[in-house]
Amino acid sequence: MLVKNSHPQSELEPIETASRDALQALQLQRLQWSLRHAYDNVPHYKARFDAAGVHPDDLKTLSDLARFPFSIKSDLRDNYPFGLFAVPREQVSRIHASSGTTGKPTVVGYTAADIDTWANLVARSLRAAGTRPGDIVHVAYGYGLFTGGLGAHYGAERLGCTVIPMSGGQTEKQVQLIRDFKPDVIMVTPSYMQVIIEEFARQGLDARDSSLRIGVFGAEPWTEAMRREIEGKAGIAAVDIYGLSEVMGPGVACECIESKDGPVIWEDHFYPEIIDPETGAVLPDGEEGELVFTSLSKEALPIIRYRTRDLTRLLPPTSRSMRRMGRIVGRSDDMLIIRGVNVFPTQIEEIVLQHDKLSGQYQIVITREGPLDQVAVRCELQHAHAGASEALRREIGGWLQHRIKTLVGISTRVDVLPPESIERTLTGKARRVIDQRSR
Repeated sequence: MLVKNSHPQSELEPIETASRDALQALQLQRLQWSLRHAYDNVPHYKARFDAAGVHPDDLKTLSDLARFPFSIKSDLRDNYPFGLFAVPREQVSRIHASSGTTGKPTVVGYTAADIDTWANLVARSLRAAGTRPGDIVHVAYGYGLFTGGLGAHYGAERLGCTVIPMSGGQTEKQVQLIRDFKPDVIMVTPSYMQVIIEEFARQGLDARDSSLRIGVFGAEPWTEAMRREIEGKAGIAAVDIYGLSEVMGPGVACECIESKDGPVIWEDHFYPEIIDPETGAVLPDGEEGELVFTSLSKEALPIIRYRTRDLTRLLPPTSRSMRRMGRIVGRSDDMLIIRGVNVFPTQIEEIVLQHDKLSGQYQIVITREGPLDQVAVRCELQHAHAGASEALRREIGGWLQHRIKTLVGISTRVDVLPPESIERTLTGKARRVIDQRSR
């Protein structure tokens, strides 16, 4: 059985600075256990392994994992609700699930040991992000079935912090509690942090004067341009945390505050691969492709070669002994094909944030007129430029059109709108793309 980690979370754990050989030896041992656990206890995995002609005993080296079949989101939906659990339901301490807006929700379960591991890893992530025991952590991720709120909450408590379980929404109250309770750290989606900063300004306050010193942002892709904007307007260090419910939740990887050079993957619990999204072939470190994870210690819901659809690359270790993720450039299933050009929303975001008179809010609206796709980019002015003339708005729109055409390669219509014209996300992820093309 897996050894519990009892190292104090106020210090670096030995595995965070272990040699590559020691880390890979641990990964191999845990990977062999995880494959066997899935094969012996989950009929779906046994059938998939057998069909592929592989058996857990075939894993002699880490590279042998490439012989095993992938898992995808539909596997969780096809086995709804509890068909992928590897322990009796009575041993499942907690259940989380996706919203199910595009079909059946994807259900994930945790044993008491899984919850303990999760708390440890979020605590490790928060410490890497610069949080220390005794800090006050304002959690504005959504609570409930979404893994963000409770995952962040348990990790902050495990680290020894004081937790404010605010959840999402009630933006005026968010600002009030930040002013009154004086938290050191906020955990929230980056797009909702933009909304909180706007609310400070609406109340005539400067977010840079708040007590916050660190923002731990995740649950949606965001760019270096957004990091710079948030850091400048809120006066904080903005750190990227990564996770997804199917693999665990927040805390699969997190940036270190001293380097801020991509989230460190906690490789002692999650084995990463990068694959070619078309062929499924494993790519070498440094090459861009789709991120795949295999859990190494999960009891209730082992996940084998799960295709995240996130496009990134694996980078060498820096602040810790484990590899890092590059910035997520997009999702293989969110990539837009506009007149034959591959477009990711984050490309548009980078350009919008380059203009000092625009807020970071934007939407991409795609329609089809006859055989051609039409793209409108909706953006908005910052409050300080709310009175901009029509001529200035046309000038800004023209600049944005030209930059998108030059850097992305598509023609667009740009609508420069008054402040707060674009809907804000209050409880979850920003809706950046409105695709009105008939399927």
